[in-house]
Amino acid sequence: MKLSAFFIPIALSLGALPSANAGIIGYGICQTGCNVVAVACYAAAGYTFGTVTAGLGTPAVILGCNAALGKCSAACAIVALTPTP
Repeated sequence: MKLSAFFIPIALSLGALPSANAGIIGYGICQTGCNVVAVACYAAAGYTFGTVTAGLGTPAVILGCNAALGKCSAACAIVALTPTP
């Protein structure tokens, strides 16, 4: 774990550092990229994104696509919405 990952949020909460973020437009662009990749992942597996329901019998490849989409979306939130000094 980087020390900055621990100390920067504390410093920001104390108002010690000025901050900026990429904003909602950057976040939307990033999320669009994630969704384009998820659609391509589903298509490569022979499915249509948005039509497969979760539950027993969900193909492992779809679960992998969903996990990748979740990681990508989380990365967008960290990069685009987290204030940086």
